[in-house]
Amino acid sequence: MSGTRRTRTAVVTEQAGQSALRRGAAPELDATEERALRMRLGASLPLSARLERIAVATDAEIELLAYEIEGFLKLKARRASAAAPARTATPTASRTKEKIVRALRRK
Repeated sequence: MSGTRRTRTAVVTEQAGQSALRRGAAPELDATEERALRMRLGASLPLSARLERIAVATDAEIELLAYEIEGFLKLKARRASAAAPARTATPTASRTKEKIVRALRRK
């Protein structure tokens, strides 16, 4: 019986998974697996992690991108305000009110 392998079942909660990923990279996971787990659990990167720059851009390109984002957000807000119909109070005729008005006109 010494050659048999014993297996155990363990239940990992979402909080335990988040805290394990927050401590650092899991060495037994591939980079894509770790990224998928972080997205699934909503775990952030550890504070000691270096931020990587995806693309090398000049300051002018970064500023231009910021202007484009700002313009897009303003356009989106303008479209949302234009799409919402203006609510105005429209008078509705009621029978009771019309009876009162007719009665007053007769007098």
